[in-house]
Amino acid sequence: MKYSKMLIPTLREVPAEAEIASHKLMLRAGLMRRLASGIYSYLPLGFRAFKKVENIIREEMDKAYAQELVMSALIPAEAYKETGRWDIFGPEMFKFKDRGNRDFCLGPTHEEIFTQTVKSGVKSYKNLPMTLYQIQTKFRDERRPRFGVMRCREFVMKDAYSFDMDEKGMNLSYNNMHDAYCKIFDRCSLDYTVVEADSGAMGGSGSQEFMVKSEVGEALIAYCDECGYAANDEKAECLLPIENVKEKQLDIEKVETPNAKTIEQLCEFFNCGADKFAKTLIYKADDKIIAAIVRGDRELNETKLQNYLNCIELEMADDEDILKVTNAKVGFAGPVGLDIRIIADLEVKVMHNFITGANQTGYHIKNVNIQRDTNNIEFVDIRNIAKGDLCPKCKAKVQIARGIEVGHIFKLGDKYTKALDCTYLDQNGKSQTMLMGCYGIGVGRTLASIIEQNHDEKGIIWPMAIAPYKVIIIPINISNDIQFKVANDIYEALMKENIEVIFDDRKERPGVKFNDAELIGIPIRITVGKKARESIVEYKIRKNGEMKEFSVNEVVSKVKNDILKG
Repeated sequence: MKYSKMLIPTLREVPAEAEIASHKLMLRAGLMRRLASGIYSYLPLGFRAFKKVENIIREEMDKAYAQELVMSALIPAEAYKETGRWDIFGPEMFKFKDRGNRDFCLGPTHEEIFTQTVKSGVKSYKNLPMTLYQIQTKFRDERRPRFGVMRCREFVMKDAYSFDMDEKGMNLSYNNMHDAYCKIFDRCSLDYTVVEADSGAMGGSGSQEFMVKSEVGEALIAYCDECGYAANDEKAECLLPIENVKEKQLDIEKVETPNAKTIEQLCEFFNCGADKFAKTLIYKADDKIIAAIVRGDRELNETKLQNYLNCIELEMADDEDILKVTNAKVGFAGPVGLDIRIIADLEVKVMHNFITGANQTGYHIKNVNIQRDTNNIEFVDIRNIAKGDLCPKCKAKVQIARGIEVGHIFKLGDKYTKALDCTYLDQNGKSQTMLMGCYGIGVGRTLASIIEQNHDEKGIIWPMAIAPYKVIIIPINISNDIQFKVANDIYEALMKENIEVIFDDRKERPGVKFNDAELIGIPIRITVGKKARESIVEYKIRKNGEMKEFSVNEVVSKVKNDILKG
């Protein structure tokens, strides 16, 4: 392709909206453009790379005996209502009514629709197992879209669904997809970890996430070097700490703290560490107000809390509700005398003489011992695991890293097939409920993750398998007849070999062309300069910066070899 004919609107400045490397580079390299918050259009260069990821996914899914189809993105409400998820999804689901006043949504996921399809088309055990998949646009009205295509409102997902006769078959299908996912992410040159995960709104008996290691990842991964345990922060279990020293219980004392309500301010006021405090957080769980308590230096895990409460929506209570239930402004809530449901983290159970809010504006209480001073407290693991906590499997100390979720696989069991009466006739002619698995990959998120792990200060460094084009040819002086002819001859020779190549035929300064080539990340750069008279060109590998000279007669073979090596 001739560069002068291409739409590659590169940017020199970093867009103000972009926060992380992949978002910045996808905008600067002209891969995409923002249409609205959380909504992006892929431009030609970005779409080519996107299709490379998509094709790798498709090839590995086909090898795993999954059949491709495509479902409608416009879905009537009835299927979701049968399984109860019309309400569970909450405000993230784009809902609307048609002109006949019938409820519809833009599909956030397709478990129900695939189940209905299999129910209508599969009647006998002879047709099982079966795995179906699609690569299709999904819609979720994210509360806080961010990081470009990492967390957006419209995105392309590969979602697959397996249907089996029994648990043994479901596990085999699940493991088959696990292996296929490993091959996909290996081919995408990603450094990833498979972790235990929370099943969330999908439900089921177990799930795993494929997490790409990245400092900008929104998820936390807890892992153990001793036994190999790995889980995301929503799933990682925090064990009840061992009580080594039991302090003498002191009498409660109310202390005036007029200008101290945050943990940092209170640490300074009381001259102690955050581990001596218990934070009381007031939440609204569906239509009920509840309190959740964690140690002052810990972070509450809302997913764990929501799962325990089994509520559809969980959000921080507003100032009015907090004042109503605590008789105090924000920052002064505490469990003593609080007349609402209270869920405390396991760690709080073994705390002694701690400090908490007094449920009176401007006051805190010292020397609280929760089992002595309160009633009907529910003790549950509701905090984020932290570095140095005990591994749930071997009791060694865990490490913490950040990661980006690119894939998620679930054992759904009969959650959807039972609700939707998806059955088959077994060998004895008896009706049995099918068991399901569900398997998702975010295509755009995978593309962004590849960039997160493959870039430098100059731009993207595409892995060969994902690069939108393999080669870019840059004549230093486009007006020089010899340079132009040599460049064009190489271009045509590569085209005959079906090698994806860009011929930068623009009337731009060499520096501009070099900068653009580095920014868009094409793996191989062939520069045609003064030595074109001698049939010599410069050959540069983007990944390692290696630069050599080759004769024109050698260069096509060199390109082919490097593409094969990846």
